[in-house]
Amino acid sequence: MNDKFYPLIYYYRNNMRNFIREISKKILTRRKEKVIKILKEQGTTFSSQTGKTIISSTETVNLNSKTLKVVEEVKNAVKDINKTTGKNPDKLLEYVKTEGTKVYKINNASKILEKIKEHTGFISEMKGLKALYINIITGDGITLHTKPMFIISSNKQTDYYALLREFYLWYSMKKNLPGFDFNTQENFKKYIRNIDNPQLKQLSFRDMAAIQEAINRDKEANDFVMSLIRENEGSNQFFANLKNGGTNI
Repeated sequence: MNDKFYPLIYYYRNNMRNFIREISKKILTRRKEKVIKILKEQGTTFSSQTGKTIISSTETVNLNSKTLKVVEEVKNAVKDINKTTGKNPDKLLEYVKTEGTKVYKINNASKILEKIKEHTGFISEMKGLKALYINIITGDGITLHTKPMFIISSNKQTDYYALLREFYLWYSMKKNLPGFDFNTQENFKKYIRNIDNPQLKQLSFRDMAAIQEAINRDKEANDFVMSLIRENEGSNQFFANLKNGGTNI
């Protein structure tokens, strides 16, 4: 990965990543269905902060109305925040900092983060060696845990829409939408990079459901910013920008 960053297309270069994700979701659904058949024999409940899935011998019930409500609240809130920024990335980052999330500007950040298969923008909580690496490059000491943060390249111009997508994900995390805990994010990244990863075939239903939530959050952010670009720039200009190249974050 380099400092080129298509607005909204971090995982979807030339539309292939989007295709892969859709296939991934179908495979994930099939795996969940197989596990559900087994779990229905004993009855099981899985909960997140905004939703619950109850599996019994006769039915599967997804109680996610709260999740859907919070998703809509996030969308409306970020839309309002966007109106106050004037497409200024610094204003978005100032908002992040006022909410207690650290922002780091590092020279050649994307190349540095590439070593741990991360990208510039919003970095969710980290644990273990990844956290240690992040703490070293940010100067936050030597510990095996990090809080959510933003890391962007100090020597590159930050694209507003690319950053807004990361901001949307951060705001979703702040509102306790599921899918942002460390293990889920790590599984999500493995799954996106390689849908045939043999380790993923051993995941529990809980882990698979969590990955689905991470996919949902990513798609929500993507759809939000894509809609905004079309509204502000027009569809023709939007697709011309994608065809001509990327922007920096």
